[in-house]
Amino acid sequence: MADTPAPAPAPVPVRPEETPPAEGSTSSAHPERPDGGVWEHPKLWLGLIVLGSVMVALLFAFRVGGGL
Repeated sequence: MADTPAPAPAPVPVRPEETPPAEGSTSSAHPERPDGGVWEHPKLWLGLIVLGSVMVALLFAFRVGGGL
């Protein structure tokens, strides 16, 4: 008989929600804190609101006082 290559072993069945054993996973080793989005820096937003309020107040103060 001639040398015929042995058939390749069948792949190990893996569920779709699981990581195959050969790839590994580090996702559970470093838990991430939840993303705060735009609320991550409340002092910045508070500063912008206060700055806008002061500018509008100055506008009315100058108009009443006759400055503009």
